[in-house]
Amino acid sequence: MPTIAAIATAPGAGGIGIVRISGPQSREILSRMFSPASAKFSGFRPWVLHRGRALDHEGAPLDDVLAVFMPGPRTFTGEDVAEIHCHGGPFIVQAILETALRLGARAAERGEFSRRAFVNGRMDLSQAEAVAELIAAPSREALRYSLTRLDGLLGRKVTALRRRLEELRVQMSLAVDFPDEEVECLAPEAFAAVVEDVAAAVRGLLTGQRRAQVMQQGAVVVLAGAVNAGKSSLLNALLGRNRALVTDIPGTTRDTVEETVTVGGTLLRLIDTAGLRDTPDRVEQMGVERSRAAMESAELILVLWDSSSPVTQEDGELLSQAMSLAPTVLVRSKSDLLSAPLPLLSLDPMPPVVELSARTGQGLEELEQAIRSALPRQTEEEAYGELLTNARQEEAASRALERL
Repeated sequence: MPTIAAIATAPGAGGIGIVRISGPQSREILSRMFSPASAKFSGFRPWVLHRGRALDHEGAPLDDVLAVFMPGPRTFTGEDVAEIHCHGGPFIVQAILETALRLGARAAERGEFSRRAFVNGRMDLSQAEAVAELIAAPSREALRYSLTRLDGLLGRKVTALRRRLEELRVQMSLAVDFPDEEVECLAPEAFAAVVEDVAAAVRGLLTGQRRAQVMQQGAVVVLAGAVNAGKSSLLNALLGRNRALVTDIPGTTRDTVEETVTVGGTLLRLIDTAGLRDTPDRVEQMGVERSRAAMESAELILVLWDSSSPVTQEDGELLSQAMSLAPTVLVRSKSDLLSAPLPLLSLDPMPPVVELSARTGQGLEELEQAIRSALPRQTEEEAYGELLTNARQEEAASRALERL
């Protein structure tokens, strides 16, 4: 493969910029564009940072840098790799990259370093995909999932399942090729049992895929309730800023408002909905319809009751509906308006209940804890590294399950 080079750090100005070179000419190119600061320098010691000047293709100095050479195959790409760590000014980084290109490297394509790591056997395809997921991780929990996949747990899971099927294939081939010989072969029932075990494991991977999507895209948390129940105020309180309009006028929110926030390391997609009520206003009716549709797609529903007003039968019906659709937390809002909130409507079972004042912030910590507890979680042993994370993996697993 030709030698490639690219800027390895994010665009824009920063304290440090890194230019990475990978391929058979890495050491030669690095030697031609690096002037060591030490008179004792006798060549690049593998995996050791050397200080010196980066030079352009004509030998003019560009920057005071650190340079390192890493021989393959124990590198990210499996090839010889060189890096120049310079100051992070955009012009400096670009000038060093252009020098590497003038000296024989080719500009790397998007994802080419990861692709070479895959081609050279340094990682399997799930690990290569995990690199991009790790970079784009939107929360701490998503970061942990990506790191575990980067360690190859999903690949090892698939390899183990493949090995079990290969053993069955060997026994089947033996029985077919030597029908007259006395060879050990699995009975049909035992054969089918192994296939079903593998199929069950694949079904488990497909079941966990929704959890992976939640980690990457955020759990959908819907704020539902009657008009003026405090949904928009709660949205603003969780975000820490005024995102939604809040007034005493019923029906102020007529459409869903979506924002993201991280709670306890989990990314949440908060959806503020229109107040649920019968109304002749056609626009508001459309908002109510969207509110009900949002509840049907939620991972968690926060049902708000105004604690300063008597609880109605409609409030109870909404809570029952929410509990039939997704895990639910009952939020008794505006708790600062009364010294003692009005009695709760009796339901069996009752979801977790949080007394909250969005104006004072009282109860926000309890609500965040209730949200973390209500969202479905798995242990690391059950979940991390054993989840499909994208459409390609899901499609491949679905095809495998169909064949099994």
